[in-house]
Order: sequence, then C-alpha cells, then structure tokens
Amino acid sequence: MPLDAIAADIARTLETRPFTGSLKFDCGAAGVIVLADGTATTADRATDCTLKISEDNLVKLLTGKLNPMVGVMTGKLKVSGDLTVAMGLAKLLG
Repeated sequence: MPLDAIAADIARTLETRPFTGSLKFDCGAAGVIVLADGTATTADRATDCTLKISEDNLVKLLTGKLNPMVGVMTGKLKVSGDLTVAMGLAKLLG
C-alpha cells in the first residue's frame, strides 16, 4: 500500500479521534507520513516524535498485526523524541 494511501486512511481516522502533538513515521527511502494539526500528510517536517519503521511493518502496526512494544523490542520500530506523543498513537489506533 503506497504511503499516500496510508496517510489518507490515517487522516480519515483523525477526523473522529483527536491526536495531540506531531508524529512522523519515517519509512526511509519509501518516504514519511506526518501526523500533525489534525491531519496526516506525506510532506516531511520536524515533529515532536519520530518512529522509524519499514513500510511493511507500518501497515502491520496500523492493522493491529504488530504490537508497538514488540516492535520496539524486536528492532522493527525505533522511537526518538517525545515518548508521550508515541503513547498517544495507541489511542488513535485503538
């Protein structure tokens, strides 16, 4: 699934579920998805928190097939910046 399609799905979720702060999914060469200001976009910018993750693992994370804590412990997901923003992602995904 291309990142712009994933961003569009997240943007629809953000219409009904609030998210505080700004967060970036950094998928390396595939690009980024930035959650900020109530929407999701593939335009890169500075954020409060960055999650480095492969595109495949991002899809698994968003569909509930990859537990965030397991992802961090197994190295599939690397978190930098404000961890409280990353924790807010659980509410968004739940």
